[in-house]
Amino acid sequence: PFSEVLGAFPEVVSSSTFAEAAWITLKAFVIGMALAFAVGIGVGILMGTSRAVGSLMGMWVNIFESSPLTAVVPALMALLGFGLPTMIVTVFLFSVWVIALDTQVGVERVNPSLVEMGLSFGASKRVLYSQIVLRAALPELLAGIRLGLIRGLKGVVIGQLLIAVLGVGYLFELYSRNFLMPEFWSLLIILFAFAFIASGHRLDA
Repeated sequence: PFSEVLGAFPEVVSSSTFAEAAWITLKAFVIGMALAFAVGIGVGILMGTSRAVGSLMGMWVNIFESSPLTAVVPALMALLGFGLPTMIVTVFLFSVWVIALDTQVGVERVNPSLVEMGLSFGASKRVLYSQIVLRAALPELLAGIRLGLIRGLKGVVIGQLLIAVLGVGYLFELYSRNFLMPEFWSLLIILFAFAFIASGHRLDA
């Protein structure tokens, strides 16, 4: 009954196991997303400003973007082990491609007159990209970041569910194995709520 699910919330949230699992999950998500932001934005700028780089890397980025990356997680476990590095790489792989593609689109759509104006005023390359190109590409860039956050959340959950020895995945495995279904559904609702809060707000508002 749903009343039992609601009644299990305090027990789940107040347990030390949940606190430890939430910390591991949050740590993997934050590190993986930070790497995805840095690499995705950098690669997207290169793809958007250089036609050769865009042609060379665009195919691979689109392949990974459309591939079922869940199938890669077991290979990551074999290479990196059943720990935090696997979860970080999973978050990174799930989110970096959409960030790169949206950044590329934003850079390609920058009005050429803005770049010409910056060059005519003697702007250096650093100033040109940081003050003109990135700001003009900000709507697409923020859209990519938002989509990357959503995919990163999926990645960290899928990675932990497949590993099932730490983090939220371990709790799901623990509750289901011991038929603690109120706790199981309570944890699922908490996870859905976190995903909604993290991705439901418009970053460009």
